[in-house]
Amino acid sequence: MKTAQEKTRYFITPHDKPISSKWMLIRNLGKKTLTYQAQLKLEWIIFYNTQDRQNAKLTAQTFGISRKTFHKWLNRFEETNLRSLEERSKAPLRVRQRDINPWEEARIMRLRFAHMKWGKMKLQRLYIRGHDEYISSWKIQKVIESRNLYPDKKKAQKARQRRLKQQLKRRINNFEKKDIAHYLWHVDTVLLTLASGGYRYLITAIDEVSKLAYARLYTSHASKYAKDFLLRLEYLTDKSIVNIHHDNGSEFAKDFTVACLELNLPQWYSRVRTPKDNAVLERFNRTIQEDFVDAWDVDPQDVDDFNRKLTEWLIEYNHIRPHETLAYKTPLEYIDTHLPQGVLPMSPSYTRVRTFSLKVI
Repeated sequence: MKTAQEKTRYFITPHDKPISSKWMLIRNLGKKTLTYQAQLKLEWIIFYNTQDRQNAKLTAQTFGISRKTFHKWLNRFEETNLRSLEERSKAPLRVRQRDINPWEEARIMRLRFAHMKWGKMKLQRLYIRGHDEYISSWKIQKVIESRNLYPDKKKAQKARQRRLKQQLKRRINNFEKKDIAHYLWHVDTVLLTLASGGYRYLITAIDEVSKLAYARLYTSHASKYAKDFLLRLEYLTDKSIVNIHHDNGSEFAKDFTVACLELNLPQWYSRVRTPKDNAVLERFNRTIQEDFVDAWDVDPQDVDDFNRKLTEWLIEYNHIRPHETLAYKTPLEYIDTHLPQGVLPMSPSYTRVRTFSLKVI
């Protein structure tokens, strides 16, 4: 689709001097053989050769382009080959090919068939020992992949699909953060070990900017409980969350992903084995462990009692405790002063009555 500016440049460009029959012939030929973009470049060339003694500066100003761009196409232009004004492919002329000859491939396949469960490094060692020549483990891996030489092909296919899915995930290191409350919430799961054996799962969340926090204990780390946590968090924030960030745990898949889709919440994932991607929540997890789990008389075995006491601690954390990173304001004070509409459901006067009345429901 041509823009209005492009049409103006092509059709209404002033030619103060008459155009010779030579350039008229070239123009008419270009209309029959060139794309619109190449015809536009041809007009630059015609203007340059027929107006004001080949003035490149005037040509560039007239067509609204840089002199560098004009000289690039002027140097490419050939009167006998108008297609020289067409865009060229930027793909490399020579593409690297896998340098694996048939003899190497046959040897690798024989080794693989003899040792189907051995990895590429072991096969590389056998190859060098048996044939007295070096071969890279990369070549061995490529032959295994191209020939699908796996002991369990279904398992290998699932692994490839899993790797592809991991590549498609939006990673938090590519996220553009904004200094806006509720724009990015971090979510994580803390494992608590019971004295009698077994585990409880404490799901925690914190806002990147305001440091407003929430947490709740569950008996399992199934995705349905992570979904329940997300719905509670949405209610507490009056559906103000814009983006949600978490690690690659299984609790943040299935039901949790469905809930994110229903709430129109983009999911952002941490990089594998990169705790610094979630530094704000890691610090909150340490605080909740030291100041609540270790300091209060709580037993994770009794989930209801634990959550009731946790609610009281969260009220103190969000409403009473000053935060150094917030210039010694509380999270709720910070939101009150940074959101034009206030904080409605989580305002100080409303906290005990509405927000944290969700203790056990």
